[in-house]
Amino acid sequence: MPPDGLHDIIDRWHHPLVRDLAWLLLAPDLLDLRRPDPASLGLADDRALADFLDALQARPSALERCVGATLKGRMGHYHERLWQFLLATAPATQLLAHNLPVVRDHRTLGELDLVYRLRRDPAPVHLEVAIKYYLGLPEGPGAEDDQARWIGPGGLDSLALKRSHLERHQLPLAHSPDARAALAACLGHSPLPRLQQRLAMPGVLFYPLDHDLPPPRDASPAHLRGRWLHWRNWSALRAELPEGSRGAWLCKPHWLALPRAERLAPLAVLEHRLKTHFAAHGAPVQLALRLPGPPSPTQWCRLFVVTDDWPRQVPLPPA
Repeated sequence: MPPDGLHDIIDRWHHPLVRDLAWLLLAPDLLDLRRPDPASLGLADDRALADFLDALQARPSALERCVGATLKGRMGHYHERLWQFLLATAPATQLLAHNLPVVRDHRTLGELDLVYRLRRDPAPVHLEVAIKYYLGLPEGPGAEDDQARWIGPGGLDSLALKRSHLERHQLPLAHSPDARAALAACLGHSPLPRLQQRLAMPGVLFYPLDHDLPPPRDASPAHLRGRWLHWRNWSALRAELPEGSRGAWLCKPHWLALPRAERLAPLAVLEHRLKTHFAAHGAPVQLALRLPGPPSPTQWCRLFVVTDDWPRQVPLPPA
């Protein structure tokens, strides 16, 4: 089973928000994008990164206040709050604005996720962020490596649609006269300094358990991988797992860092919960599985279990 190789590093920290922030800093993007790397945040080496996160674990109240009610809301909002906190507190960055509305004639055209600057450079940086978990379809739109084949668990979104929206709408929006006026007013600069742009889209791509599907076109070679299967195939997988395997039912918004080993349950407990869930035609479920034995790169796996009639809909590719 494919590993989640970040777990051994992140296991240094216990606080769930600190663990998720560590995952955000270290997880690769799904595509090769222009995300802010730890070095640009002033966290270039392991010691600086560990010191930053150790200090947060010792005094997590500011991080907890920033995240606030997003723990009970949409995962995308939680993810944005983590970025807001990171850019506001990292040694080399200063957060200038977030969720900046772009308005024309009293009509909102969109918003800019984040605007920040490097402390050594006054030029603003516009950052758009998204966190995505896509399941690959053995059959679907386009060729086997088409990004439209990779869809969200709810079947409303795809990697192709998200990339198109980011590159054709969100990034160009920042260069519109309306956005530049909003930025100038927010930053107190006229004329507006040159604007740099970045994209960040961490997440996981889940490959079908019973089909050899290639990665989507332009996928980052280092992207995180999981597997997905229909509920009807769970028993066969369960029979192949070694005795002593344990797991966790991952609840939003904590789909980022995997849980610590002491929070895992026996597979029999998970299986009972899955039976009840899918008897009621429940939504797709993400699990974290840990195989017994000494730590190894393949000990952990992310798994999506979906209803037998999934997907009930597949989004059309972008026009």
